[in-house]
This record gives sequence, structure tokens and C-alpha cells, in this order.
Amino acid sequence: MAKVARMYYVQGIQQQRITERLHIPQSTVSRLLKRARATNIVRFSVTTPPGIYAELEDQLMSSFLLKDAVIVETSFEEDTLVRDLGTAAAFYLETTVKAGTRIGISSWSRSLFAMVDVLHPGDYCRGGKVVQILGGVSNVGVRQEAMYLAHRLATVIGATAVLLQAPAVVASAEARHILSREPLMREAVKQFEHLDLALVGIGPIEPSRLLASSGNVFSSEERAELRRLGAVGDICFRYFNSRGEPIKSSLMQRVIGIELASLRRTGRVVGVAGGRKKTQAILAALKGRWIDVLITDQRTAESLLTLNIA
Repeated sequence: MAKVARMYYVQGIQQQRITERLHIPQSTVSRLLKRARATNIVRFSVTTPPGIYAELEDQLMSSFLLKDAVIVETSFEEDTLVRDLGTAAAFYLETTVKAGTRIGISSWSRSLFAMVDVLHPGDYCRGGKVVQILGGVSNVGVRQEAMYLAHRLATVIGATAVLLQAPAVVASAEARHILSREPLMREAVKQFEHLDLALVGIGPIEPSRLLASSGNVFSSEERAELRRLGAVGDICFRYFNSRGEPIKSSLMQRVIGIELASLRRTGRVVGVAGGRKKTQAILAALKGRWIDVLITDQRTAESLLTLNIA
């Protein structure tokens, strides 16, 4: 066993060559290698490089029944956090997306903007679609990147963009109903039920500076109402409480974007979020099983595990 194990693992000799040199059947070589591992003649040790949190990722996946988790090492500084999360999301997308994939992407997530900025151009999603799953039209004078995020992503990865050309929040349920009858709107909404992958941010009750300046927000009074109903966070402006249960409010009838029920039917939902301000919202999203993959930072991951035990 020791001789065969040394030849295979130390000297790098293939099993067929060991068979020829020792004049024993290949089945015997295979059996000896298995016995060498079982009797601790061969023991494996994996050394994780600094900045890699494989064990922490495994704990997140086990605790919250995730399909995958990606944890990055970053700082408390918000711009650095956003950049590093975006870079991790870009790598994840580049290594998992396939030709023909139908991708949904939210609007108004700085991390998703950062992801698109660092993606390597290619046609790895040729024949696929990138569907905007939350309205992105903003106030006059505010940057319009959100409206074109899906288009930019589609261009970089070789897919076709399907845009949701409307605000994320409109003045009334009637306005939402009128807009929903527009042909371009109907085309985008129809795609919500056929997504293979969705890329979403996870937000707290208080909007980010970018979101607040866009006009795509509820008023302070309306946010206070959501808090009274128990809301702690949202995905695509669909709010949920600390247990991850959807908030029932007439305000949701003014949102133009994918609903949580449709999101759950998506093949894989990737949440990209981190930082202390978002920890409670991320934890609630995990408890509600609204995401399948979490891309976050080390400190947030550790806090999520601690809070889940408490």
C-alpha cells in the first residue's frame, strides 16, 4: 500500500503506469489506494490561503440551506465593500453562466453596478436574455444607469436585453395598472416566470443615497407604515419581516417589478449584499428562503451565523 501510494501521490505516476511497472491489475492498484486512505497511510491536508473563507461559506450554506455562498475579505468602508462585492459577483457570474441562460437583474443596487463595471466581455451567454426585473426610470437630473443596467450587462455577456421601462414605484395602483398594459411592459413581465438566474440586492428600510435621489422610494411616512407592519428589508421593493414573511400592504400594489412568489420560482436567486446596515435584512431574506446564493463579506457572514443562533 505504501509503495503504490507513494508512486501515485508523491511521484505523480498514473495508475496504468503503476500497473505496468509492478505487474499487478489496475483494480488492485485502485483498491490499495483506497485502503491506504482508510488506514491513514495517506492523509490529505488542504491549506486555505489568506482571504479565503471556505469553512465560513460551508457554515452559511448549512445553516440557511443555500446552494452556494461566496465570502469576500473587505473593509468597513462602504465604497470598498461595494467594489469588492461587485468583483465577487462578476467572477461568480463569469464562472457559472452558460449560453442561453435567462438572467433577471434588479435595479438600484450599487453592488450590481460594480459587478457590470468589472465583468470581462465575452459571448458566454450567447442566445440568452437579461431581463430587468425592477423599474429603473428615475427623476429628471438623476443618473440613468439603473434603467440601462440590464442593457449594459447583456452587451457585456453577449445576451439580449429585455427592459422594464418604468419607475420602480408609481403614485398609485391605477398608474401601475395603466403602465402594465403597455406592450413593452407586458413583454418584460412575461419573462419573470421563465428566469434561470436572478441577481438581486437586499436592502434595509432606509434607502441608499442613490435610491433616495432617484425618486424610486416610498415616503418617510410610508416607510414608517412598513415598519409598523414589521418590515426589516426588501428584495426588489418587496418587503418582508424578520422571519422572512412577505409584508401585506397596499403599498406593494404601487411597485413595478417582480413579486417574491415569482422570484422563488426562479432557478437560482443570487443575493449580493453586505455591511452592518443590511445585516438584519439579509438575515430575514435567508430565513424566508428568498435567495439560493449569498455573496457577502466576512464580518456580515459571521454576524449572520451569530444572530441565527441567538
